[in-house]
Amino acid sequence: MIDTLDTLDTIVEFEFLRATESAAIAAGRLVGRGDKNAIDGAAVQAMRTSLATAHVGGTVVIGEGEKDDAPMLYHGERIGNGEGAQLDVAVDPIDGTTLASKGGSGAISVIAAADRGSLFHTRVPYMEKIVVGPRARGCVSLDVDPATNVLAVAHAMKRHVSEITVALLDRPRNAAILESVRSAGARIRLFTDGDVMTAIIAVLEDRGRLDLLMGIGGAPEGVVTACAVRALGGDMEGRLWLRDAEDQAIARSEDINVAAVLSLDELCRSKRTLLVATGVTDGELLEGVRYVGKLAHTQSFLVSSLSRSIRRVETTHNVGPEANS
Repeated sequence: MIDTLDTLDTIVEFEFLRATESAAIAAGRLVGRGDKNAIDGAAVQAMRTSLATAHVGGTVVIGEGEKDDAPMLYHGERIGNGEGAQLDVAVDPIDGTTLASKGGSGAISVIAAADRGSLFHTRVPYMEKIVVGPRARGCVSLDVDPATNVLAVAHAMKRHVSEITVALLDRPRNAAILESVRSAGARIRLFTDGDVMTAIIAVLEDRGRLDLLMGIGGAPEGVVTACAVRALGGDMEGRLWLRDAEDQAIARSEDINVAAVLSLDELCRSKRTLLVATGVTDGELLEGVRYVGKLAHTQSFLVSSLSRSIRRVETTHNVGPEANS
C-alpha cells in the first residue's frame, strides 16, 4: 500500500493530468457560448469520470460544494480506487468559468493534492490573500497595509517600487487595497477572473509579468493556490473575509477565528504537494484546447514540490468526429 506522495512522478501526476485534460476537452467545446453553468457541468462530469478509476485514495476537501448541492466532486467525496497515495484533493474543474463562457483568456482546469489531512477547509466562500515568489518569501504580511507590503517586495527583489506589478481582482471589495497600492507607486494589473492562474504567474516571478497578488477572492481557490505556492517555494497568507451574517454563522459553526491570519503552513501543512493544470482558453502560461478534425490538442503543466519545477506537457487526443461540432 502506497500511503504518501513519494510516487508522484510515476502515478499521481499521470492520473491527475488525465483528469484535467478530460475536463478541459469537454469544456472547450462550449467556450464562448455564454453559458458558464454548462461549461462547469461538462468539466465536472468529465473530471469525475476520469478520476473514478485513478490509482489513488483521494478525498475531496475543496470541490464544487457540499453533497446536498453538488452531486459530483463534493466536499468529502472519495475519488480513485482507494489504493495508492492517500491524499487530500482540491479540484477546480474550471478556474475562470466566466472567462471561458465569454471566450476570454486564462481559463484552466486544475487539480491540487497533498498528503491526507493537510489542506485547510472551510465553507466560508471568500478569503483575502497575498501571494509572492521565492525572493520575497517571509517579507509580506496581511497584518500590515498593502502599501507596506509592496515596498517590502520591492526591497526584497532589489527593484524600484515603480517596477513592481501587483495583480488584483477587479471587484468593489478590493477598492481600498487598490488605492493603497497606488499610493505606494506600484503598477497594477486588474483581472476579472482566474485567481489560481494569476497567482501562479506571480509566484514564477521573472517568468511572468507579475510580482505579487493581493486582494479578496475565493477561499477554495486560495487553498488550491497554496499547493502551487508550496511547490514553487513562494509564500502566501490568507484571512477569511465575511460578507454577511450567513458567513459569520458558518465561521462560528466551524470554530474559526476569522481575524486570524492563515500562514502557508496552515493552508497547506504538507511540504509534498502537486498541482496539475490544463489550459481551456489561451492564457499567459498555457494555450487553450485546439480542435482539428478528430483531434484535440491540450497544453498542461505539472507543479511538484519534489522538484520545485514546472513540467509542460503537450498532448494530442483522438476524440472522434465530434471534435469540431
